[in-house]
Amino acid sequence: MKLKSLLLATFFATGLNTAHAAEGELSIGTEGEYPPWSMADAAGNVTGFDADVGNLLCAKLEMKCHFVVQAFDGLIPALKAKRFDIIISGMSITAERKKQINFSVGYAELANMFVVKKDSNLAGVKDIETLLTSLDGRTVGVQAGTTHAHFMEKRASSAVLKTYDTLDQMQIDLASGRVEAAFADSSALQDFLGRPDGKDFQFVDVKVLSTFDPTLGEGIGVGIAQENTELKARIDKALCELVADGSIGKASQTWFKTDISRPCQ
Repeated sequence: MKLKSLLLATFFATGLNTAHAAEGELSIGTEGEYPPWSMADAAGNVTGFDADVGNLLCAKLEMKCHFVVQAFDGLIPALKAKRFDIIISGMSITAERKKQINFSVGYAELANMFVVKKDSNLAGVKDIETLLTSLDGRTVGVQAGTTHAHFMEKRASSAVLKTYDTLDQMQIDLASGRVEAAFADSSALQDFLGRPDGKDFQFVDVKVLSTFDPTLGEGIGVGIAQENTELKARIDKALCELVADGSIGKASQTWFKTDISRPCQ
């Protein structure tokens, strides 16, 4: 959080509007604290699947990438304020978000899952309806501003929802027992399970897909300002080509060990 605050303070102190700051440069807003999607180091360098997609897109458009680290729930307001040109941050395309910004075609999709302690009576649940009912009165962690938070509010309103600014904060509380379950995309939680503090936890064997509830979106897309119709057309074309030629699938294999690319509809 200190790094993020410092980066944001430096960014806003300059008073610069990075959108369209330089000819041939595409400024990209991303979270920077959501492995393996987006990770920022102390120097502000961004790596992860989102960074790979951004760099592939910039190469296809013959533009230079410039990443701007921003808290996830501040990405849409910052885009609308023209602090960067687009968002690439594992952001699901949803009806609510489309009221504020436009999106590219969906280029990826990953299952959403719950993590609980191995000795939890939730661990053996095998179907989504039973799982949602079993969450009644239980404390569940989600990241603020995500489709996971909106899904829980809609489909498991009797659960006690605890929201976090970052994935790390949520996982610390999960490991310490301050929440009984955490809900996020499977890739983010897989990272936690592979660490020492995650050794006593496991996935609930229920994959929650967007086909189950539209609250979870229409795949992952690039966020674009509503007025930038020309840029959207260029990005859509480029993404469809990058999915078709296997570039995005190859990047996802690097970070997720599986192909999460989504063919253009």
